[in-house]
Amino acid sequence: MATTAVRAQQKAFTLGRSQWLGIVFLIAGLLTFLFFGRGLEAGIKTKFGLNPGFASQAIPIPDLVLPTQPTIYAMVLIMLLLGVLQLVRGFRFADALLGVVALCFVFAFLTWAARGKSFNLVGMLGSSLVRATPIALAALCGIMCERSGVVNIAIEGIMLISAQVAVVVATVTKNLYAGLVAAILSGAIISAFHAAMAVSFKVDQIVSATAINIFATGATSFISARFLEKNTNLLNNSGTFRIISIPLLSKIPILGPIFFENGLIVYLMLILTVLVHILLFYTKWGLRVRAVGEHPRAADTLGINVYLVRYVSVILGGMIAGIGGAYFTIGSVGRFDEIMTAGKGFIGLAAMIFGKWAPFGAFASSILFGFADSLQIKLQILRVPIPSEFLLMAPYIVTMIVLTGVVGRAEPPAADGQPYEK
Repeated sequence: MATTAVRAQQKAFTLGRSQWLGIVFLIAGLLTFLFFGRGLEAGIKTKFGLNPGFASQAIPIPDLVLPTQPTIYAMVLIMLLLGVLQLVRGFRFADALLGVVALCFVFAFLTWAARGKSFNLVGMLGSSLVRATPIALAALCGIMCERSGVVNIAIEGIMLISAQVAVVVATVTKNLYAGLVAAILSGAIISAFHAAMAVSFKVDQIVSATAINIFATGATSFISARFLEKNTNLLNNSGTFRIISIPLLSKIPILGPIFFENGLIVYLMLILTVLVHILLFYTKWGLRVRAVGEHPRAADTLGINVYLVRYVSVILGGMIAGIGGAYFTIGSVGRFDEIMTAGKGFIGLAAMIFGKWAPFGAFASSILFGFADSLQIKLQILRVPIPSEFLLMAPYIVTMIVLTGVVGRAEPPAADGQPYEK
């Protein structure tokens, strides 16, 4: 009886995740006040531009001008209030509150960073979507693979090879669409190899994917140094897809420049996010994919070809990753540079986990990473008194925070990474 009473008392004093989140909210509010709210000059204001910095078809609207210190104090008050409520009551939708607190912290930081200056908010949000594109495509590739039970950390290598293939084919044929098709096919071929190793030969999936990444890094670097740098105009100068403005929609203030004035690959990413969601959750094929990823033996018992489903899912994922690779060259800069993917494939996997293996969740997570990537560039322009090395680390720091589980426990498909023996 005494032991039971002691355990019950210990349990009563143990903090759950809900209480820990409340403490995190309170700490975020206090840090925001200490670092951004104190020592500001009275009357100083922050101007947020609500019109894009380029020639846009969007209807112009007035910029948003806010008093710097009161705005920061308002954000601090919201964070502290949510922290107290979360600590005392413990809301069911704690992750949503975490997002609100994160937005308050970021807005307070931007208000402080742009104090006495003008900060183009719409331009940065549009840049965040563009920079999120390869991350979202990598995440969609990971979802297609892992929903069927195959771990694919070779997305980085697939994107790297596809980027090089895209620019070479587009330069030689002088046709960007040919380069895009070549990137998709190269992604499919490499993924088919990974599927064969993982599904048919039952090689350890991490080992197979790591081998692809190593091969991709070495092969693309060798080809770039040996051929592309010496024949830039012949092999490495493709140009990029032009900006496409969607009629009427591009005229909407704020949303128009962000979503409806972009390059082809950005639109493909948005379309694929919707299509993958429909495919996985509203079609018979998607039901089979999820069944194979959760319980392949039960699926096999019902007559589903587990091997075929995994092959097709991995290859489709590779095709999506191929589009992500094409973004880096024919969708962005028009040339290939060594290791230009810069870890975006791995960040895409983090976005997949953050989004809990769901397309829309992965898209939202990718926007977060794209925002962090875009923010570090904008802050350098504003000359914020933070070392540039720390600013460059921003997207990777966000990745580590996500992977530590601060956003909650994410459960992968039950058979993820497990080879199936019929």
